[in-house]
Amino acid sequence: MPSRSKNARDQNLRMTERRNPASKNLDRMTALEIVRLMSRQDHNVAAAVARELPAIAQAVDAIVQRLQSGGRLIYVGAGTSGRIAVLDASECPATFSTPPQQVQAVIAGGRRAIIGPVEGAEDRPHDAVRHLKKIELAPNDALVGIAASGATPYVLGAVKYANRRRALTIGISCNRDSALERAVKIAITPVVGPEVLTGSTRLKAGTAQKMVLNMLSTAAMVRLGHAYDNLMIDHGIANEKLRRRSKQILQQASSRNVSAVEHALRQSKHDLRVALVMLKTGSSAKQARKKLSDSNRNLRKALGE
Repeated sequence: MPSRSKNARDQNLRMTERRNPASKNLDRMTALEIVRLMSRQDHNVAAAVARELPAIAQAVDAIVQRLQSGGRLIYVGAGTSGRIAVLDASECPATFSTPPQQVQAVIAGGRRAIIGPVEGAEDRPHDAVRHLKKIELAPNDALVGIAASGATPYVLGAVKYANRRRALTIGISCNRDSALERAVKIAITPVVGPEVLTGSTRLKAGTAQKMVLNMLSTAAMVRLGHAYDNLMIDHGIANEKLRRRSKQILQQASSRNVSAVEHALRQSKHDLRVALVMLKTGSSAKQARKKLSDSNRNLRKALGE
């Protein structure tokens, strides 16, 4: 039986640092037992994120408002949280053709920290201030601080500076009543419980953080018009797979045959929005561009839908 003092110590630990009783004797389990256990524990993640949906939706609306006014979405994190942030930010230009500066990730330790640890980087809040000054954080920006513990000094330093700059501050953490939760304007706190491997927050906490970032960036971009129905409409054409996808998307959106789609793509110089207006309205490329210009490139308005 664990001693009363040990139980008390465990209760004082943050939830993300506590030992998980379900994974006791983890090192004696077979591979199948380990992955079954991890799978069962991962089922808790979606439920934890679902409980935060009202806060996530509030954050999306606030982010959209900032981006519409010319602001940026800036993620800040350290370690695993920082690398997850870099991943989500780096996917936005490829998925939505956003300018690289519109969604950015600032990670403690800089580029070196993307592929390995940088000693002490997460403990230096003044570095976060320096990094945010370098990118000229502005009042119309939205800053998302990401820290599983909710106590990472680098992230807290970033949030504190962003609050002084009157930027929107959002926090993603996996512990209730954390310093991060108290510091931000909108707190998103999916509590996933102790990890299978104690303290390894790249597991359930990391998965929860990635799910939340998926929602923030995707929902914001859809609300900004970077989708038609449930189809990607602004992705790039950097390789053959993406060129094939462009044709498939236009066929699905317009119900036209591949020959018509290929013609529209050529005439539009591979601008999917222009090509879709051409296909659905019978317009020329020039007319389609005019319709989009008059509607501020809003596809639904340009199509009269």
